[in-house]
Amino acid sequence: MASTTKKVLVPIANGTEPIEAVITIDVLRRGGADVTVASIEKQIRVDATYDVKLVADSLLSECSDAVFDLITLPGGIPGASNFKNCQLLEKLVKKQVEDGKLYAAVCASPAVAFGSWGLLNGLKATCHPFFMDELKSSGAITVESRVHEEGNVVTSRGAGTTMEFAVALVEKLFGKEKADEVSGPLVMRSDHGDEYSIKELNPMQWTFDNVPQVLVPIANGTEEMEAIIIIDILRRAKVNVVVASVEDSLEILASRKVKLEADMLLDEAAKLSYDLIVLPGGLGGAQAFAKSEKLVNMLKKQRESNRPYGAMCASPALVLEPHGLLKIAHFFTIDTTGVKILDFKVFEVMWLTIAYYEMDNFT
Repeated sequence: MASTTKKVLVPIANGTEPIEAVITIDVLRRGGADVTVASIEKQIRVDATYDVKLVADSLLSECSDAVFDLITLPGGIPGASNFKNCQLLEKLVKKQVEDGKLYAAVCASPAVAFGSWGLLNGLKATCHPFFMDELKSSGAITVESRVHEEGNVVTSRGAGTTMEFAVALVEKLFGKEKADEVSGPLVMRSDHGDEYSIKELNPMQWTFDNVPQVLVPIANGTEEMEAIIIIDILRRAKVNVVVASVEDSLEILASRKVKLEADMLLDEAAKLSYDLIVLPGGLGGAQAFAKSEKLVNMLKKQRESNRPYGAMCASPALVLEPHGLLKIAHFFTIDTTGVKILDFKVFEVMWLTIAYYEMDNFT
């Protein structure tokens, strides 16, 4: 019987956009794909944009004889340019096209890599708004869809559309039923064309004399999408973000087996003061946070100093609430086993309102 496992290659490079890489990897693995993250550099660790450090599973040179059901490229500059100049990657993607298999790209990569390789000539495709002219000059028929599917190629616009892009890839590989199964627990916002408002229940004035300093702890089992989105967006806003590992090593293995490297260990990070501490989720990561006496003490000190702190996903329930860091209000969380919403007792986050952000204009 033929194997039903779908093999996917996600190349990464120095200058890759980490949101686009990590979301694609995470969502595809949620769908059941066997994803290989391969560095096109001479080492497996790459320096992504916004000083995010990603660790690949292997070098691209070690994948040259492998067969993939899908090859998908994240964007970012100079990451997309580095893809363009990688002869081995060009060879692999062109072979993918010749064999009638799926290939995909997001952000700058449809124009900078696929376009320069002549893979979109006469096809409808989209990319980041900054690169639409370059995409058109490559012979593609440009469209402004958030995600566009044209035969065996799928293209998308940027960091803010990557979740939809990745779910579309799951559907191409496994069908709509699997895509719906994956997208449900992600709590994706579906009505992108509708205006929406955010209600702040506990208003507070945030003022800083200098550049704000924010701590983002990570641990084995941290949800990589949540961590990377927080880090990436805050650094785009020129915030000084410290990524600290609560483990004994800088490198952690996140919930979907993405390897991230922290800036420092928590022991070192604890010597500094922070304008904000924010915890990503992920069941294993939240459990590790809850067991870290040093991190819990830092959060308690943050509260005593009347400085903001926050958490998302599993971390409010597993870290903040058990240590008395939430007031009673109304709280909802996701039961990832039954994929349904549970109404816990109501908790009110004291200092931080966490909102969803549109990221379409980010490169």
